Amino acid sequence: MIFYDTMPSPVGRLLLVSEDEGLTGLYFESFRHGLRPADDWRRAPDSEALRAARTQLDGYFDSSLGDFTLPLAPRGTPFQQRVWAELRAIRRGETISYGELARRIGDPRAVRAVAGANARNPISIIVPCHRVIGADGSLTGFGGGLERKRWLLNHESGGHSRGDPHLIPSQASDLVS
Repeated sequence: MIFYDTMPSPVGRLLLVSEDEGLTGLYFESFRHGLRPADDWRRAPDSEALRAARTQLDGYFDSSLGDFTLPLAPRGTPFQQRVWAELRAIRRGETISYGELARRIGDPRAVRAVAGANARNPISIIVPCHRVIGADGSLTGFGGGLERKRWLLNHESGGHSRGDPHLIPSQASDLVS
């Protein structure tokens, strides 16, 4: 059974998705792949996995959380799993290039494949794909949009707090009602 819930955040409404093994997805309301709850998903705000995710995300946004300790169960190929595991090793406040990420997984020639796996990360923020930047230090592709990527990186370096009025503009519509 797939469970879901939504939560407000400084970067817009988030869609949280879980199965028995743990959190399988965390998506922005304007995620480029257009994920929406399927008819057979069950809204479960009291699910233990979703409640824990909301609690830790609140801690992340108010800067009281050190590291996420949630059980994660992202679905992907073995290569994607390697990339996503390495993303979790990037420390808060640190950024690396796609080339460095490819080196860290032991395949320095796989830069494009690493970028593709990074783009397909189903658990944004917690699996911090936003910490990967261009070789020249520029902000590059991010499924949640560059404005969110910039906000997340600034937040992690101490530049934002939950009460900051200059956050992501609210969207006209939510993921789900």
